[in-house]
Amino acid sequence: MRAALIESCGRPPVVGSVPRPLAGAGDVLVTVTCAPITPLDLLCATGLSYFGEPALPYVPGVQGVGVTPDGERVWFPTSAGMAPGDGSLAEVCAVPSADLVRVPDGCDDVVAASLGLSAVAAWLALTWRARLERGERVVVLGAGGAVGQVALRAARLLGAGDVVGVSRAPRPGCIALEPVSTLAGRLREVVGAADVVIDPVFGEPALAALQVLAPGGRLVNLGGSASDSATLSSAVLRSRAVSVLGYSNNAVSREQRAAALGAVFGHAARGELAVDHYVVGLDDVGAAWEGTRDGRAVVRVTEVP
Repeated sequence: MRAALIESCGRPPVVGSVPRPLAGAGDVLVTVTCAPITPLDLLCATGLSYFGEPALPYVPGVQGVGVTPDGERVWFPTSAGMAPGDGSLAEVCAVPSADLVRVPDGCDDVVAASLGLSAVAAWLALTWRARLERGERVVVLGAGGAVGQVALRAARLLGAGDVVGVSRAPRPGCIALEPVSTLAGRLREVVGAADVVIDPVFGEPALAALQVLAPGGRLVNLGGSASDSATLSSAVLRSRAVSVLGYSNNAVSREQRAAALGAVFGHAARGELAVDHYVVGLDDVGAAWEGTRDGRAVVRVTEVP
């Protein structure tokens, strides 16, 4: 069968032929319709992630959407690049049946793939880690990325009050990224004090956002695309009893993930939730791999009637 293959760490995948997988105990053979290229895929393929260097060659793709033998459309995860085994960028993928999440009618396969784990992170950062309450004010850093886009819309769907994003590129509902010295002041003008900050970037933007957290406010960090480190002020943390919380999809149970995806896909089916994305064919996976850094490319692997 056809698949994308990582043959050398740090290089984009090439299209090749691999044996059709065999279903182990409890596995389902999913015919893959599409799979996104995510930041985690890019990181694992460098061989420099904390998972270590993957065994080569391997089929990348940490998530995908496809059809089961009984005709059910499903979303599924894989551990490609993090553990031995192949991922979703192949015509067929063997997946534990317990990991499958049904994609509801009205939610297109490509839309489901573009949301996927990025949407899980945004949804659970708001609901599970931040414990967002209705009417609370939310700031979303990195609002141009997939996680940020979902967090902006999800906060409103969950009943937040004022919601403002911070983005490098102009986006509706967002302010421009500025140096920390002026960003904090700009946030105060727009939102006053924030109860929740969703932070996929860390570094200086997170420091600015911490300065506008209300007493008892929560900053949830999901990544470090701006910087892996930041010098926090003890006075800021203690004076308003604010919390800095970490989030990782790897810390989420299978049940939490399925529930989050059920909510996300339901909103997507009603036209209430989406992220920017573009679609390429499997033959163009190498160019798409080189051209994306935020998970917006969705690879159409096979066409299933």
